Amino acid sequence: MSFGTTVRQMWKRVAGVEAAAEDDGQRKTTATPLGLSSIFAPFRTTGVQTALPKPTAANLRRFAETPVARRAINCIKDRIACMEWRIEPRPGAEVKGYAAQRAAALTRAFDTPNECDSFRTLMEQIIEDVLVGGFGAAEIDTTGDAAQPVHLYPVDGASIQVNAQWSGDPNDPRYAQVTGKLGKDSITPLRDDELMYIRLNPRSHTVFGLGKVEIAFEAISSFLQAHRYAGRLASNSVVQYALWLNERTPEQHERLIRWWQDEVEGTGRVPVLSSEQKPEVLRFAGGTDADLRLEWQQFLLTMIANAFDLPAMLLGVTQDVNRSTAQEFANEAFQSAVVPLARLVADHLTRDVIVKRLGWSDLRFVWSELESRDESVELNMQLQMLAAGVVSVAEVRSMRGLPAVAE
Repeated sequence: MSFGTTVRQMWKRVAGVEAAAEDDGQRKTTATPLGLSSIFAPFRTTGVQTALPKPTAANLRRFAETPVARRAINCIKDRIACMEWRIEPRPGAEVKGYAAQRAAALTRAFDTPNECDSFRTLMEQIIEDVLVGGFGAAEIDTTGDAAQPVHLYPVDGASIQVNAQWSGDPNDPRYAQVTGKLGKDSITPLRDDELMYIRLNPRSHTVFGLGKVEIAFEAISSFLQAHRYAGRLASNSVVQYALWLNERTPEQHERLIRWWQDEVEGTGRVPVLSSEQKPEVLRFAGGTDADLRLEWQQFLLTMIANAFDLPAMLLGVTQDVNRSTAQEFANEAFQSAVVPLARLVADHLTRDVIVKRLGWSDLRFVWSELESRDESVELNMQLQMLAAGVVSVAEVRSMRGLPAVAE
């Protein structure tokens, strides 16, 4: 009996299911297996003993829907999802004669990854989970069709369990999806080449990644509390002052309160008071914008921006921002937040989809807009190369997308 057969039997005894050894051409995972439970309840499940769950998925999803966190997520997610991309030969790899046909087939497959999604909607769902919890996932399914060899399905990363004792055997299930069902259908085992699992900030002490919303969790919570307090204070739902009436009986106090509520409050009328002593107004706050804790909220916005590797300018903090620094902040955001995550996604698409699943080691996925983002920098570089004789005028025109000049 082989080692792979023994491992699959052990999996069956522990989890109650057996991993599929052969491809059947059908999707195994479920898009939203836990339904509302994956959002409104913490992630708790009973699966294999070596699985390590992420218990804070519900709170991370909620915080990702708040305005500040959503702004930070969209700054990164939309920029990557909208970038142009291409399939090209890998440097140093032996390019075979039919590489161009396979590159065209991969391009068609990525353009329409499944029956419901486009490339952008697929990437948005994966990058969303990567930023929220560091667990972006997609199922990889081969089709057997040379024109479109693979399908990609987005998967809720919070429903994925990771086998911490995975030995590296390709036939040994490395992942399992919690389906929310009972019995042997409670989990769906997946081999390493059947699931693309993207970990952000991988660490040695855990098999899970660390999402940016996880890093900013406490700062977002503090900002929401300060924002709610400022909202109640600004809407007068928090009392900021009181009237002091000296030497008055309880009956007079009650009569004055009823008169104020019935005749003055909410009517806009001018109250007229007649008494031997002038009532004194006791203020509980300074009555200025400092009571709203605006500086504290700006500091929290800066901390949230730091967690997402973004300048605070992109989250609405305009202090110390002018025309000369705005462009520098935008370039910093692209280089520190967009480029590393985009390269991580490209590496997983190359390794997990093209190399592992399809076995095509001579091709790779590349983002076309990572080489140079600033148009002026690219233009100056091309002019310098032209002046040095490195490239010709025709080559520069081709780089700029201009038609060739007739001789």
